[in-house]
Amino acid sequence: MNVFWFFPTHGDSRYLGTSVGARQVDLAYLGQIAQAIDRLGFDGALIPTGRSCEDPWVAASSLIPLTRKLKFLVAVRPGIMSPTVAARMAATFDRLSGGRLLVNVVTGGDPVELEGDGLWASHDERYEITDEFLRIWRGVLAGETVDLEGKHLKVKGANVLYPPVQKPYPPLYFGGSSNAAHDLAAEHIDVQLSWGEPPAAVAEKIADVRRRAADKGRTLRFGIRLHVIVRETNEEAWRAANELIKYVDDETIARAQSTFARMDSEGQRRMSALHNGKRDKLEISPNLWAGVGLVRGGAGTALVGDGPTVAKRMQEYADLGIDTFVFSGYPHLEEAYRVAELLFPHLPGREKPDAANAVLTGPFGEIVGNQHLPKASQS
Repeated sequence: MNVFWFFPTHGDSRYLGTSVGARQVDLAYLGQIAQAIDRLGFDGALIPTGRSCEDPWVAASSLIPLTRKLKFLVAVRPGIMSPTVAARMAATFDRLSGGRLLVNVVTGGDPVELEGDGLWASHDERYEITDEFLRIWRGVLAGETVDLEGKHLKVKGANVLYPPVQKPYPPLYFGGSSNAAHDLAAEHIDVQLSWGEPPAAVAEKIADVRRRAADKGRTLRFGIRLHVIVRETNEEAWRAANELIKYVDDETIARAQSTFARMDSEGQRRMSALHNGKRDKLEISPNLWAGVGLVRGGAGTALVGDGPTVAKRMQEYADLGIDTFVFSGYPHLEEAYRVAELLFPHLPGREKPDAANAVLTGPFGEIVGNQHLPKASQS
């Protein structure tokens, strides 16, 4: 299992839907998160995109020298960015980071926001643009000189002089739930992401994308985007989930759901349908909680429980073909430590080192009585 974390460039807090418990997200704070997750053993981190966020490329670039192994999942925006300029940005980032770039292809699902960025295109037209964008982007990063006269994009003699470290190009990640999105994934994408729907719904999406990819002679991997609330006991985890939305009132929910309703994103429609703007039945599948989606767009569900329980639910997704979990939690610095301490020991290949064999710098806790190593956990 690959486990990613998240950089909250749109803000961070102890609670959703309120300024209570909010904190300033500046370079120092993002640096704290970056260094923490790099040392804790997360494989990568997603940086969000959109007008509600700091620019992902600038933010990610500022964190390269603060990290050693962490990979950055950074968005390209077809229709808003030039494919050749985006390719040069990707190549530069990949080179300067030593091959630590992953590329998140974001077609966009909010027509109002996209119009503000100058993109006036229907849902299916945006996927046509994305297809042409990726034909150019993939070609130039693979070392080709590309001529393309498409329905929406036209380039002549497009190329990239400084190639990326990763060959033929940094891996492409993409999330989408519509027919057009599944066709695009089958044609171009390396890792198809799904927001955290119940396992049966995720299984249907995986089967559909696999079939379409097989028809094109391709295979791809799959990932899932979720929040996570892990505590020492299931009871504590559920209390933490309820605490997270303690300040969310009906007016705030209605305002958020009104914004989501204007979007033409099939994925957002499916997220909103999990709770229908109501808080009475938020556990939509065992340990899968839809409370985040009451006020947050995009990923709106969380796995809730103690370490063994969350690991079991992750394994259920893994059995469907999911190999990458993109997690987040509020606030993101503290929750990263909770995930590493309470969840990682229950995941394959991420067991905590034996305390008896640990060097004096840990991890073992505080020396007991100035002399003795503390007892290992019996769990």
